[in-house]
Amino acid sequence: MNDRVNHLKTETMRKSTGLFIILLLLSACGSVPLTGRKQVMLVSDQEVLSSSLTQYNNFLKEAAISTDKAQTDKVLRVGRNIAAATEAYLRNNGLEAELKNFAWEFNYVKSNEANAFCMPGGKIVVYEGIMPFAPADAELAAVLGHEVAHAVARHASERMSQQMLAQYGGLVLEQAVSGTSSSTQTIANTVYGLGAQYGLMLPYSRRHEYEADHMGLIFMAMAGYDPRAAISFWTKMSQGKTASVPEFMSTHPSDANRIAELQKYLPDALKYYRR
Repeated sequence: MNDRVNHLKTETMRKSTGLFIILLLLSACGSVPLTGRKQVMLVSDQEVLSSSLTQYNNFLKEAAISTDKAQTDKVLRVGRNIAAATEAYLRNNGLEAELKNFAWEFNYVKSNEANAFCMPGGKIVVYEGIMPFAPADAELAAVLGHEVAHAVARHASERMSQQMLAQYGGLVLEQAVSGTSSSTQTIANTVYGLGAQYGLMLPYSRRHEYEADHMGLIFMAMAGYDPRAAISFWTKMSQGKTASVPEFMSTHPSDANRIAELQKYLPDALKYYRR
């Protein structure tokens, strides 16, 4: 009789947990500007902005700011143009409330690494090492449009939410296999861990990269930069690499796949392009 009662309690808990997750996901559902993709947000903008600003300021304290005035001016000029076009898009499409989350800042730092990144809130850093691949303003616009898109799409907040779901999902899985042998539970946890690493988290990150590519093309086009320059930029980046990580184990798409997707996005972006 006790076993029967315990079984019913367990089933009730499982159903309650499932209902809680469904309600949680429904209440935290939003959508990405431009693409309309649905996303789950379990963290507030304020939490993310506060945390990211601290990390950004710590980075700037240790980073060496570039002394190349011409290139620094180029980063500021192109960045501000794209930020202005992005804000105009948000304002003209009923998303003016989003503007309070952005305080655009563009920094050019000394590093041979061909890289750039964006923190939530529009804090963007460009490394010197990327400039040989982006001699034209439009090619740099492809980089900055991509980074601005990450901020507008709130990819950092979504990434944090995915990690929370992965951790919470692990607890749910542990409940589901409770009562079985310890070896079975260990296997289940191992499978979940691999799934979280390769089956869930990394593909989502590549989705973010593709989405930022798509949105970035449109933002650069809105700012008056030819989106076709993104193809030349990524082609040069691909040719300049000496080694690459297999795509299924990387958070970024392979260059070949990225260029192929950019080609698909171009017709849409060109609709917004005015010289």
